[in-house]
Amino acid sequence: MKIILYQPQIPQNTGNIVRTCSVTGTDLILVEPLGFSIGDRWLKRAGLDYWEGVSVSTISDLESYLSESDLSFYFFSSKAHLIYTEINYTSSDMLVFGSETSGLSEIFFKRWPEKFVKIPMVEDSRCLNLATSVGIALYEAWRQQGFSC
Repeated sequence: MKIILYQPQIPQNTGNIVRTCSVTGTDLILVEPLGFSIGDRWLKRAGLDYWEGVSVSTISDLESYLSESDLSFYFFSSKAHLIYTEINYTSSDMLVFGSETSGLSEIFFKRWPEKFVKIPMVEDSRCLNLATSVGIALYEAWRQQGFSC
């Protein structure tokens, strides 16, 4: 599996996601521009020594990357209607999460509306923390794979 973070802004969230990727054997893709430097001390501190065990890459154009990929992908958004547990994930799926400050671009909603899923929340809630959302989604997908890497 791959986790894709679209223009992440908060280094501590990304660091925590690196830790989650490390313990689940998941690759991480960061879509530029980032709101921090990959060398940021807060990013490294949040990820501790887990960075070495995770394949982390950066890309500049998510739309092209997804269009050219043969892999299945899902966008996680509070604006979606389908609940994330209603998807049958495969070990090669890509799970895409938006920026903490601006979410996902409208381009993705228009192009792939059927690929959007949500993590349920109570009415009038704004959103979950990015690192929490990644953990919830990734562990459901991994559970469906029998927790095998």
